[in-house]
Amino acid sequence: MEASQQRETTSGRERVLATAYDLFSRHGTRAVGVDRIIAESGVAKMTLYRNFASKDELILAFLARREEQWTREWLQAHVERRATTPGGRLLPIFHTFGGWFAAEGFEGCSFINVMLEIVQADHPVRDAAVKHLAEIRSFLARLAAEAGVEDTDAFARQWHILMKGAIVAAAEGDVHAAARARELGSLLLERHGVAP
Repeated sequence: MEASQQRETTSGRERVLATAYDLFSRHGTRAVGVDRIIAESGVAKMTLYRNFASKDELILAFLARREEQWTREWLQAHVERRATTPGGRLLPIFHTFGGWFAAEGFEGCSFINVMLEIVQADHPVRDAAVKHLAEIRSFLARLAAEAGVEDTDAFARQWHILMKGAIVAAAEGDVHAAARARELGSLLLERHGVAP
């Protein structure tokens, strides 16, 4: 492939993925059709299908980008910058969430949304969403281990329930969802003997 063709393919792929990322984040994957992505990205239908064989493949790429940008570059980076002690890194998750929940255009968690949109248990898109949620729990388990928690898996699952519950409550309109989750998080840390 010549360099100019490769640039065109890359930029077409990127335009499709960036458009899909924005639309899927705001409206969900089921509500957004391929025709809308094509129209808003300004690419030809052939460009989309040359880069993504199906809508499911595009959704998988969206989820991978969401993990990179939301989970790693945003959430994990914010949490690790806010505190120096292992126990002190857990509660800042809810400070970070407070800002996210208050932001105009708060869209909720794409991993949860996709998992709930696709009810077929063995669907590859649903499996990917579940895997991305498990990656968040792995991050929480690592923080718990660093803080001296014995049963890191149970702790990470409990903390993740607080996170997911706060996200859903914020989507319902609870403006104090992050603060409420933070308060429960403090109790959970105390129960596990972790100093914040």
